[in-house]
Amino acid sequence: MSEPFIFVGTHKINEGKLDEFKRDCRKLVELVQEHEPQLISFNFYLSEDETEVSVVQVHPDADSMLLHMQVAREHITEATEEQLSTKQIQIFGSPNDAVSGMMEQLTQSGVPVNVKPNHIAGFTRRA
Repeated sequence: MSEPFIFVGTHKINEGKLDEFKRDCRKLVELVQEHEPQLISFNFYLSEDETEVSVVQVHPDADSMLLHMQVAREHITEATEEQLSTKQIQIFGSPNDAVSGMMEQLTQSGVPVNVKPNHIAGFTRRA
C-alpha cells in the first residue's frame, strides 16, 4: 500500500458565521460520506474559543483528493467566500499537478501552503 495523502486546512471563522458554518459543515460531511467511499478520514476540529477550525482529511492518494475537491467544490468555494478566511494549508504526500492547480484556485492570495511530499516511514490502519 502506498502512503496516504493528508490535507490539513486551518481557517478563521468569520464574525457571526459560526452557527451557519456548523450547519454547512455537517451537510458537507454527509455529502462527502455518501459520494467518496475511498476517503479514509474527514474531520473538522474547532478551537476552544470556536473562532478557528481545522479540517483534517486522510486520502489513500492524491487522486482521491482531486475527487474530493470536485465533489465538494461548490461547498468549499461558498464557505471560503462567506464563512471562512483560510489561514494555512498543510499537505503531507505528493500532490499531483491537478491537485496543485486546484489548491491555487481555491486558496486566497498569500495563504501559506506547506507541502511535505516525502514519506519516510509509517503505516495506515483501516477499520
